[in-house]
Amino acid sequence: MENGAAVPGEGTIMAQRDDRKRLGKKHRQAKTRPKKGRAPRVAPTTGAVDPRKRKVLATKKAAAAKAKLISKRSPEFEAKKPLRAPESTRPADGIVGRQTPRSSNVAGRENIGANIGEDGWHEAEVIAAQLSTATESPASLQLPLIAVCGRPNVGKSTLFNRLTGSRRSIVGDEPGITRDRIYGEIEWAGRDARIVDTGGVVPDDEALIPSEIFRQAQAALEEADSIVMVVDGRTELASPDMELARLLLRGGKPVFLAVNKMDTEAMYAQAENFRRLGFRNVLPISAEHGSGIGDLLDEVFASLPPENVDEEPTEVMLTAEDEMEEDEDGPQPPARRLRSHGEYQQRETKIAIIGRPNVGKSTLLNALTGTDRAIVSPIAGTTRDAVDEVVERGGHSFRFVDTAGIRRKGKTRLMAEKLSVVMARKHLEAADVSLLVIDAVEGVTALDANIGGYAHESGRSVIIVVNKWDLMTTARTDGKPPADIKVYEQQVRDALKYLEYAPLLFISASEGRNIESVFKKVELVSRERRKRVTTGQMNRFLEKVDFQKASVPMAKRIRIYYMTQAAVAPPTFVLFTDKDVKMHFSFERFLANQIRDNFGFIGSPIWFKIKARNKKKTE
Repeated sequence: MENGAAVPGEGTIMAQRDDRKRLGKKHRQAKTRPKKGRAPRVAPTTGAVDPRKRKVLATKKAAAAKAKLISKRSPEFEAKKPLRAPESTRPADGIVGRQTPRSSNVAGRENIGANIGEDGWHEAEVIAAQLSTATESPASLQLPLIAVCGRPNVGKSTLFNRLTGSRRSIVGDEPGITRDRIYGEIEWAGRDARIVDTGGVVPDDEALIPSEIFRQAQAALEEADSIVMVVDGRTELASPDMELARLLLRGGKPVFLAVNKMDTEAMYAQAENFRRLGFRNVLPISAEHGSGIGDLLDEVFASLPPENVDEEPTEVMLTAEDEMEEDEDGPQPPARRLRSHGEYQQRETKIAIIGRPNVGKSTLLNALTGTDRAIVSPIAGTTRDAVDEVVERGGHSFRFVDTAGIRRKGKTRLMAEKLSVVMARKHLEAADVSLLVIDAVEGVTALDANIGGYAHESGRSVIIVVNKWDLMTTARTDGKPPADIKVYEQQVRDALKYLEYAPLLFISASEGRNIESVFKKVELVSRERRKRVTTGQMNRFLEKVDFQKASVPMAKRIRIYYMTQAAVAPPTFVLFTDKDVKMHFSFERFLANQIRDNFGFIGSPIWFKIKARNKKKTE
C-alpha cells in the first residue's frame, strides 16, 4: 500500500517461511507422501519388527529349524523305530537246533562318527539306552580268556557285542572308537569263558594314542588263551594285517582268522584270499547278521584249556528277617549280601571315577589298581569306553570304573564323544560310590559343580578327590608359595556347598601320594551308605531336635509325629506329618544335618518322603 501502509499478509508469509525452516525435511517430503488409504513401504530403521509379523516370522523360523533337524536325523529316528537289528538279520547259523547269540550291533552306527552338533544329544540318549553297563562277575576271573584283535574298523566291537549278547562296546564307523580293553562273558555249548575287546592295532604307528592302544592290545594277547583276529573281507590285505599276523604267529597261541562282513554265502569265496596271512583256521563270518558265528565258536572253544571242576561254593544262609528286608532297588540276591552287626555289607563295592577331561581319572585308576589298565595321555577325550578293574583289599572287593570325561554340550561334536558322556552318567548311576576328581591347579569350575550335582541327585555317595596336589606344593613351578590345604579346602567347600557331607581328599595320582586313603574312605562311605537306624532310635532323636532353630517361615513349617528309615543306599526316611506338602528346602537341610550329627551317614545324601496322617492336601 501507498503512504507507508503495510502490505497485507506479509507477517503471515514470514511465519510460513519460518515454519518451513523449522520443519525442514519433514515438510519437503509432505508432497511425496502416498495418498490416504495406502500404507507407506518404508523399512524400519531401528530393526524393530512389526508385532503383527512376529508370529509369522517365529513360525517360519521354527519350521526352518525343524527341517534342518530332520535332515540330520537318521531314518530309524524319523520313523520312530526301535534302534535294534530286525529279526530278519538274525538268521540261524545253518546248524539245526542252534541259534547264534543275539545281535548286539548298535543301530544307527553310521552316525556315530558324524559331526551333528547339538541336535545329536537326543539320538545319543536313545542309542546309549541300549548300551549295557554290566561288568564281569568276580567268579569269571578264573575262566579262560579269548582275545579279539585286528586293525581299526574291521568289526571287532560288533563281534564282541554279538558274542557277549550285550551292547557293552560302542560301535561306529569312526576309526579308533575302542581304545582300552573291554572284558565280557560268553557262554557256548554249556561252557563259559571270558572275552576281551581291544582297540584297533596299527603296529608301526608311533603316534601317542595308537601306540598306547597297541600296548593295551599286547597286554590282552599275553593273558589270552585263544585269539580271534578279525579282518574286513570287503577290502584287500593291508600292511597292518600282515604285521599283526606275523606278531600272532610268533606267539604260539591258537589263532583263528575271522573274515568279517561276509553277509552272503556268495561272498564266502573271498575269504580264501586271506589265507596268505599264514593261518590255517580261516572262517568267514558276519558279526552284524550273525552268520558263521557258530562255526567260529566251535573252533575257538575246542582250543581252550579243559575246565576245572571245583567244589560247589557254600551258600550263604539268610534269616527270614534278611529275606524281608530290601533296599530302594528291591531285594538283593543272597550271594551279594551278608549280615553283619545289623548292617548290610556288599561283597563288592562299585566306584565310579567321574570328572572333567584331563583331571587325572585314568591316572587315578592305574594308581589304585597298580597297573597300566587305562590309557593315559594329555589329549582330552582319550577315554571313550568305561574301563573297570577289581581290587581286593583287606577282605573287601572294590570295582573301580574309569569313565569318560564329561564335557559341556557345546564342546562335544562327534557322536562317539556324546555317547561317551551319556555312558559316563549311566555308569555313575550304576555305581555305589563316586569319586569326583578335581584338578588342583585349575580349582573347582562350574562344570565340576554340575558333575557333582549329577552324583548328588542320583543318590550316589560322593568323595571329593583333589588331584595333582603336588603341583600346588612341592612341585610348584610358578614361583608362588605352597598352597595352604585348609584355605584350599574352604574354597572347595564354598564352591560345592551342596556336597558338604562329602569327605575331601588331597592326592597325587601320578606320584602315588595318599592313594591308600582312597581305599579307607571308600570302605567307610560304602558302610555308612548302608547303615540302618531303628524306628525307636529315630523317634528318640526326633524328641531332642529343636525345630525352632530351623530358618523356615511359619507358613512352611510342618509337624512331624514320627519318622522311620524306609531304605538304604541312599538312606531314605519317611516322615509322618500333619500336612501333605513338599518340605521346604531349608527345613530339609536342617533335618539332614541333625541326622548326620547323631548317626553319621558320611558321604551319602539323605532323602526324605512325606506321608500326611490325615491324607489331606493343604492349599
